[in-house]
Amino acid sequence: MNFFLMLKTCIRSIMRNRMRSFLTSLGIIIGVGSVIIMLAVGQGTQAQINDQLSAMGTNLLQIMPQRVRFQPGQMMRVRPPALTNTDLQKIHSDASYASAISGVSQASFTEVGSAGTDQITVSGVEPEYISIQNRIVALGTMFGDEDLQDRNRVAVIGTTTAKTLFGNPNAALNASMRIGTLPFTVIGVLESKGSSYGQDQDEIIWVPLTTFQTRLRNTNTVNSIQVSVASKNYMAAEEAELKAILRETHGLSTEAASTESSDDFQIMNSADMIDTANEIMGMLTALLAAIAGVSLLVGGIGIMNIMLVSVTERTREIGIRMAVGAKKSDILTQFLTESVLLSLMGGLIGVALAAGVCELLTRLVAQISTLISPGVVLIAVLFSAGVGVFFGFYPAQKAAKMYPIDALRYE
Repeated sequence: MNFFLMLKTCIRSIMRNRMRSFLTSLGIIIGVGSVIIMLAVGQGTQAQINDQLSAMGTNLLQIMPQRVRFQPGQMMRVRPPALTNTDLQKIHSDASYASAISGVSQASFTEVGSAGTDQITVSGVEPEYISIQNRIVALGTMFGDEDLQDRNRVAVIGTTTAKTLFGNPNAALNASMRIGTLPFTVIGVLESKGSSYGQDQDEIIWVPLTTFQTRLRNTNTVNSIQVSVASKNYMAAEEAELKAILRETHGLSTEAASTESSDDFQIMNSADMIDTANEIMGMLTALLAAIAGVSLLVGGIGIMNIMLVSVTERTREIGIRMAVGAKKSDILTQFLTESVLLSLMGGLIGVALAAGVCELLTRLVAQISTLISPGVVLIAVLFSAGVGVFFGFYPAQKAAKMYPIDALRYE
């Protein structure tokens, strides 16, 4: 049989029962759509996480106090903060591969500006912190080493903070604000970075670290020390060097240095964080796609069921075709093609449905990011066609094995 003639016959047969054909394909539509949506949400979330972690700097090492310590045969216990200005100064002087270093101390205060009041977390940082965080000052300037040495009461704020306290960023520049009970002058407004996972990245206040420690908190400790490494090739070497520096300043013995469980600090590697996040999101995405893929199996069973019904309904048609010279291979190919067309139609509609749902999710839910990969779409369409072949083969084979005389006698 001519291929195009057979294709025309199959399409006419499918269109003869439009509603039944649509309902038959519904399982494939839902299956393909669900798989693509799950993968799109997973890949979009993974890309968003990577962007956020990369924005912090892919060569970033973050040192924090080890608040929980565990040794064999001992109970876990909470340690007080263990990072001091001595640790920070030692790292500044001895770190070999660092391109930028900053201590970070944070606390929440009530801030008052000319247009409003709010309670925002204030960060005491060093001038190099802006390059570590990959931020840009849109208005004014970042405070410098002189402000750090003189413990000046100056601040750099985000655009959300500027709008809340002063009405707009332009009004904030060089204006006076109160942090707690002390007046500060706004010398810079950072470029906006928007929200991430419901957290506003522009609702921030930076002040010189020494000002924070002496004027706001009366402490010589820091919550963390952030180190930007000059190259990712030196990440392991710098991490090992930082451990050695801190073990020396904290008076840890050589024996203690051989086991990280004895350290009273921890070093987080941003590259490791990205790899871990990718691994976790990859597993979650695969699991969600596998669960959604069950509907493809159900859809395939539905196609097999309808094709078996169709073979029974068209028994006399099959007998007539065989009587006028149709071969078994022609009958097999015709019913198999119908099955594939039904499944492929469902796959294409499922792709369109998934694209629409992903666009709707992105527009309506700010926290959800979707990413539809062309490769995933292609695999989904080919897989839907494969489902049609797999589940349509048995009904097609049953039709091809009919004896013409029995088929013609069928009522």
